[in-house]
Amino acid sequence: MSLLVVGSVALDSVETPQDRRDDVLGGSASFFSAVATLIRPVRLVAVVGQDFPEEHITFLRERGVDLSGLQRAEGRTFRWKGRYLPDMVGRETLETQLNVFESFDPKLSPGYRDSEFVFLANIHPVLQLSVLDQVAKPALVACDTMNLWINEERATLEQVLARVDILLINDEEAQLLTGHRNLLKAAALVRKMGPGRLVIKRGDAGALLFDEGGVFWAPAFPIESVVDPTGAGDSFAGGMVSYLAHTREQTPSALRRAMVYGSVIGSFCVEDFSLDRFRTLTKDEVLVRCRALGDLVRFEEVTL
Repeated sequence: MSLLVVGSVALDSVETPQDRRDDVLGGSASFFSAVATLIRPVRLVAVVGQDFPEEHITFLRERGVDLSGLQRAEGRTFRWKGRYLPDMVGRETLETQLNVFESFDPKLSPGYRDSEFVFLANIHPVLQLSVLDQVAKPALVACDTMNLWINEERATLEQVLARVDILLINDEEAQLLTGHRNLLKAAALVRKMGPGRLVIKRGDAGALLFDEGGVFWAPAFPIESVVDPTGAGDSFAGGMVSYLAHTREQTPSALRRAMVYGSVIGSFCVEDFSLDRFRTLTKDEVLVRCRALGDLVRFEEVTL
């Protein structure tokens, strides 16, 4: 099934307690695409500037990403600079340069409008609505958002939520969106807004799925050495949505398997800077870690 992602392609400068990298490939659509193409071809819609390195174009194309929707505009590429705290969980944004991304206007070609699976990455809700108006009859639409849009564009965001099937947010965003710290109460309220399935990402505490099958927890795969957490959430989304597109299933059971697959993909992301771990990642490595994650949570029935 055809898979479309609309989001950002960026150049990141990342500093951790151990090392730093400048102007590496980043952006939500980049991470999503590099992950998803492990099992599904991906159509990408984004914008970059004239300064965007050709080597990154080559990498994404060789991964199997359809880049006919990637616009190259006059100006500089979207840039983000951040520093991770010693715990490798908290981070501070040092600089954000929207550049050409500030005027990004996603236009889908006729060949993209029949996309069956759609992921709306963290972009302005007005742009997310624009994409929804352009796709024909998607089988599934998943989306991400952030605190900024919840605070400043809530009315428009609620229009988006009324039209999507899966929302992926973190626990802080769930609280902000609903006013509830209790995630069960928050999830019930979000699902009333439209998305029948809600994924709440909790970093190294894993992720929770709320859907018609109840509540499911996918733990984060334990990693001995975290190098760079940037893009882990987008990688999780790329794994989850591409798995659903690959299996052509949307049952509660399939969603739970997709959650585990996404969690495992996210664990590979943090093992290197930028998207570098995905340059060599194989399906066999992913399946081995999926089985290991299953062993991690498997136990015999508790009896008294």
